[in-house]
Amino acid sequence: LPQGPDMPLSRLRKAIEECCAHLASSVHIRLKLMAEGELKDMEQFFDDLSDSFSGTEPEVHKTSVVGLFLRHMILAYNKLSFSQVYKLYTALQQYFQNDEKKNGMDESEMELTNTEELEGKMEKEELDVPLREEEISCSGPLSQKQAEYFLSQQASLLKNDETKALTPASLQRELNNLLKFNPDFAEAHYLSYLNSLRVQDVFSSTHSLLHYFDRLILTGAESKSNGDEGYGRSLRYAALNLAALHCRFGHYQQAELALQEAIRIAQESNDHVCLQHCLSWLYILEQKIFDSCVLLEHSVNKSLHFGLPYLASLGIQSLVQQRAFAGKAANKLMDALKDSDLLHWKHSLSELIDISLAQKTAIWRLYGRSTMALQQAQTLLSMNSLEAVNVGVQQNNTESFAVVLCHLAELHAEQGYFAAASEILKHLKERFPPNSQHAQLWMLFDQKIQFERAMNDGRYHTADSLVAGITALNSIEGVYRKAIVLKAQNQMSEAHKLLQKLLVHCQKIKNTEMVISVLLSIAELYWRASCHTIALPVLLQALALSREYSLQYLASETVLNLAFSQVCLICVFTGLLHMAIEPVLAHGAVLDKGCAMFLVAKCQVASAASYTPQKKIEALESAILNLNEAKTYFAKVDCKEQLRDVLYFQARLFHTLGKTQERNKCAMLFRQLHQELPAHGVPLINSFK
Repeated sequence: LPQGPDMPLSRLRKAIEECCAHLASSVHIRLKLMAEGELKDMEQFFDDLSDSFSGTEPEVHKTSVVGLFLRHMILAYNKLSFSQVYKLYTALQQYFQNDEKKNGMDESEMELTNTEELEGKMEKEELDVPLREEEISCSGPLSQKQAEYFLSQQASLLKNDETKALTPASLQRELNNLLKFNPDFAEAHYLSYLNSLRVQDVFSSTHSLLHYFDRLILTGAESKSNGDEGYGRSLRYAALNLAALHCRFGHYQQAELALQEAIRIAQESNDHVCLQHCLSWLYILEQKIFDSCVLLEHSVNKSLHFGLPYLASLGIQSLVQQRAFAGKAANKLMDALKDSDLLHWKHSLSELIDISLAQKTAIWRLYGRSTMALQQAQTLLSMNSLEAVNVGVQQNNTESFAVVLCHLAELHAEQGYFAAASEILKHLKERFPPNSQHAQLWMLFDQKIQFERAMNDGRYHTADSLVAGITALNSIEGVYRKAIVLKAQNQMSEAHKLLQKLLVHCQKIKNTEMVISVLLSIAELYWRASCHTIALPVLLQALALSREYSLQYLASETVLNLAFSQVCLICVFTGLLHMAIEPVLAHGAVLDKGCAMFLVAKCQVASAASYTPQKKIEALESAILNLNEAKTYFAKVDCKEQLRDVLYFQARLFHTLGKTQERNKCAMLFRQLHQELPAHGVPLINSFK
């Protein structure tokens, strides 16, 4: 309460009542006696305060938080002239009377309203409790300490729990109010810069950042703490922050110019710490042009040399990320992350521990090990529930937490648990509102999950409408999904053109994961055109890439596609199939598991052609069992098109085995699905997926 801004008496009483109801009543009685009495009653109050420190066992210790506050208040009161004392007394009377008037109006309103309206009003008042901006703006200029407390609290909330901070508009209004009374308040300009970043306002954020460093130099705050060096220090860090700002908004040329300026000033001042930060940002800018680990490795070594564990750890994380995309072995990457974790624990860098776990989750997802990714995600979620930050807020609204929750939602959706995925996304929406800086993460995953559900359900028009949203958030993902929709709608030539353009672009930017996915889609187009021999070299190229970059799951999927091509070319090698099916069943999505089991059944039927009659019957019955398993998987994700193909295949097998009743049942179910999803003249069972 001493640190915070002034609040109305009703809210003050409510705050005290939450701790001690009896004390709240005493406070109200004492205030009433002073406000409705005379000036001498307020003088008596301050005399009584002085007695609180006397005696062998004083009521308040002089050095306690409350003691320091009371002594400060008594000294301030004693310095007041008579006219100032009278002004204080009239202000106290006004403060009390305003509350009495408000209570009187509330009572008269209560008499005129019925019970339901009263409940609604009370609920509205409860909802209005956290909105303290109205109180701040009504209280006029804040003291220096109150303003500093407000700024530090809001800055901490923006970093750790943005939902509990004031909304961007409300916070900007309060900052403008502060700056109106003190235009040279540098910290207010910096918080305004952070607030503008929340809403991606490049003009306001640049304006506020420049004002911050201007005020820092004008007020001499840096010079006092750093001597003559303070002026130059402000300039180089201003240039560095400006470079970071431009880089964030994608203005790489302006960022490079600002960074060069920061490096020049830092070299003149021999500031190694600033130079290390510049080196880290230089790597970020350079990787937009070409991949180079040299700068990053040099940055990590220098950061460790100068005792900058935070910067060194971030460098290791970036190095691991780059090498994961370059196809390095997972065990070496995990060893590097283990070394960075030792740094985190040694220096208690809790934020970087979260980033490391989120990084591990993403790497295991990249390699197709969903079980390991799930384990790392759960570890991070468990850890964050145990750690609180200064202002009593759980530090679980950071980017790493958002990344892990998004992966968790996608993992649940892949296994057919759409209700659970929806709950996770709902939680993400509450924790990261649309105007927050990490909201784009869950927006993309939400759109992707909806797209997959629509495609599985055969609602291609719905899927097509979602493509625009995905493209706005991630252009590559959007174009790829547009091609998938075109392929599903049998617009083969348009899909092929789009995929070829996307392939060239992804090869240029070295997005290997997407290159492999595009190659698999191109191969499927060739199958649909019955050009299986043309599809083989495309698949072999995808297999070579997936193995070179250690993308095990994509490699397994490619092998299954190759096995399907062999089935179509009447050359069945079950060894190839068995080599790839285990990773898919262990770590794959439910849809992929269903496709794999469907392919196993196709291979069994194709192989049975050369068997003796008895063995052929056994092989066909085994194929029917595998088809039942595939049907279960497809039903779990409501994939009607694949269900239709399975039923068609089962009906043919039952017919061959002479099981008329089972055949008719499958035929009836097939007919229902076929009427719902017409095939538009495309041959059935002509693709792996």
